[in-house]
Amino acid sequence: MAILEMKAVTRQYHKGEQVVHALRGVDLAIEKGAFLSIVGPSGSGKSTLLNIIGCLDSPTGGEVIYNGNLLGAMSENDLADYRKNHIAFIFQSYNLIPVLTVRENVELPLVIEKRWSRDQMREKAMAVLKAVELDSMAERLPKELSGGQEQRVAIARALVKQPLVVLADEPTANLDSKTAENIISIMQRLNTEQQTTFIFSTHDKLMEQHARRVVVLRDGQIASDTRKEG
Repeated sequence: MAILEMKAVTRQYHKGEQVVHALRGVDLAIEKGAFLSIVGPSGSGKSTLLNIIGCLDSPTGGEVIYNGNLLGAMSENDLADYRKNHIAFIFQSYNLIPVLTVRENVELPLVIEKRWSRDQMREKAMAVLKAVELDSMAERLPKELSGGQEQRVAIARALVKQPLVVLADEPTANLDSKTAENIISIMQRLNTEQQTTFIFSTHDKLMEQHARRVVVLRDGQIASDTRKEG
């Protein structure tokens, strides 16, 4: 069963007097546990599609349905709450807070929500740090880590709330090929063991090769949608 459905989704922008058609009638269904890569040339609509999936932008037309929830029927506050509670993001620039320890960076989404005790937040943070093999570095600062380790902290921070979907924008862009392979391997393991749904927007052929499903965008439309066996 699909956890996300997009039906005839369009997105238009006005650039002066010109109308830019970023998405043109996109139909897409994504199942729980997907390991999906969205690819395409610059200007194809990748970023717009990812922003709409992440509830950072709204479509001009069509419907977006998450787990039976029609997003177009939600108020802006409800949509923001839905994004906060169910969607997590991994960025190519890591976006770690330099004055916080690794553990504190991972705890930050929990601190913001104010739903857990200090001990509960520590326990949750340490569990996901162990999953990305960084529990031994929990009290270090980001400046003491390599780029690959920082990205693993970013993955742990994304996972700490057990989101419905994790969106990753070029997650391997700033990494060398060996480190990128390691990061992809960790995300694949988490995807398999925890059924975490990962959706990537990427130009990285390595990332594309490891995805189990590849959606190619061209001129705001889905040009191909390929599922790999195994």
